[in-house]
Amino acid sequence: MKIEQIYTGCLAEAAYYIESAGEAAVIDPLRDSSTYLNKALKDNAQIKYVFETHFHADFVSGHLELASKTGATIVFGPTAKPGYDAHVAHDGEVFTLGNIKIKLLHTPGHTMESSCYLLIDENGKETALFSGDTLFINDVGRPDLAQHVIAELTQEKLASHLYHSLRNKIMPLSDALIVYPNHGAGSACGKNMSKDTFDTLGHQKKVNYALNPSLTEEQFIKDLLTGLVPPPAYFPFNVLMNLKGYESLDNVLSRGMRALNVREFEAAAKETDALILDVRSAAEFATAFIPGSVNIGLNGQFASWVGTLIKDLKQPVLLVAEEGKEEETITRLARVGYDNCIGYLKGGVKEWINAGHETDSVQQVDAEKFADLINTTTTLPIIDVRKKSEYDSEHILGAENMPLDFLNDYMAQVNPGTTYYVHCAGGYRSMIAISILKARGFHNLIDVAGGFAAIKQTGRVAVTDYVCPTTLL
Repeated sequence: MKIEQIYTGCLAEAAYYIESAGEAAVIDPLRDSSTYLNKALKDNAQIKYVFETHFHADFVSGHLELASKTGATIVFGPTAKPGYDAHVAHDGEVFTLGNIKIKLLHTPGHTMESSCYLLIDENGKETALFSGDTLFINDVGRPDLAQHVIAELTQEKLASHLYHSLRNKIMPLSDALIVYPNHGAGSACGKNMSKDTFDTLGHQKKVNYALNPSLTEEQFIKDLLTGLVPPPAYFPFNVLMNLKGYESLDNVLSRGMRALNVREFEAAAKETDALILDVRSAAEFATAFIPGSVNIGLNGQFASWVGTLIKDLKQPVLLVAEEGKEEETITRLARVGYDNCIGYLKGGVKEWINAGHETDSVQQVDAEKFADLINTTTTLPIIDVRKKSEYDSEHILGAENMPLDFLNDYMAQVNPGTTYYVHCAGGYRSMIAISILKARGFHNLIDVAGGFAAIKQTGRVAVTDYVCPTTLL
């Protein structure tokens, strides 16, 4: 028997490949199926099942891609109503895979069809629990996503279901079980997940607040709902794609991998009103970029920020990428449902410049220079684009918090005639924010390279952990 966790940091997502005696199963696969197909080929195994723990909201699953290429059966938990051929299993149903068995446990709460898969090894021993978004390491799944698709499924109702699922289905299981969740730290599917990607159930019973046996249902619901922030806007659309079906990734790649010269790129931008998405690093983008383009670098939480900031999944997208990174970019866009990439600029910004076209740039200042400015200027307008929780924990005295997640809501507060110094934690998000603001006509923006971490390291800038009232800049 073989169990492999395939972790994708960009989405903080874990898929699983299980093989026994020439038969394989994949749990919660990403849309790009080559990884799983290659593993099965190497093992000389046939993928027999694709097990889905629920209709995912934060990514487009690869169940349809895998089923079409392997003939595997797609399995969902009770109450699921997929718009394609799939096996909707009953609670407790057992599936044979080579010399092992996999038992479905219906655990509604994150969603109504949410289910976990209990692995029973060759000796009949319960060995592992693939817990989906029901149970994370040090956390549990948020119960407020389904109501964005089905209004009557309130977060309180789902939280109640989750309370009973944990107590009736999960907590009675053996402490020795290895828990393999669908997500880790950084995912928007929970509040406070651990960076660890697996653990024993026994340890989770000791440290996970949601598994505290003395917790009443009322207190559980209160604790679970406290501190939830709105999910990214793309979540409901990904749910519908996973539920109803979607276009083949091969078609998406074929459409997006069109190498366009400068003239063709310009024409496509004008004809389609496409978003020019520059996925190079913040440092490269700052040096020179096509005016009006938005920077979301591949080297960060790319997919989740695309999903948070680009509201329309059908938005035509033109890419500017480091040479050789185009296919990776299109694939990562498709993982979260952005299927309308219509080409990329061949030769990148260098060719744009060679064609005699104008570029824009972002002025940057290092942390030491920034410290000098703070200490010699009476009032220095500073925009902190970190999350509110980060800002509340510690921030520069006088800085205005405008979280990147909700930047559109704060634009009215930005004065086009004022020069602002913009920072995040390390420099990734601040460049995204500046690119968006510049595309909207705000040009007096200076990026603090290295972000809050570098600023604090200077030891020369006053910070506070007290959130005091702020005035608009």
